[in-house]
Amino acid sequence: MTTSSARPASASVGVRRFYSVPEAARLIGTAPVTLYRAIRAHEFPAVRIRGRLIVPAQALDAMIETAISEQSVISAAAWVQVPAKPARES
Repeated sequence: MTTSSARPASASVGVRRFYSVPEAARLIGTAPVTLYRAIRAHEFPAVRIRGRLIVPAQALDAMIETAISEQSVISAAAWVQVPAKPARES
């Protein structure tokens, strides 16, 4: 009997989609506290799920690829979209 999988193909087993902040910090060679500060300052991309922050693996891959292909230093802050603040009602 065959069944269809409820998981999308991109969620394959063994493929990392997200890293914890300490894991991401270790991958890029910085201290977790430094990465937490950059995320808090909107200088590094992350996803917040309730109180937990996770770093998209795709963001790290794209930053690395851009730095290599452009052969230059890139700013991680350019990879972050800061949400607009809601307008204050008068």
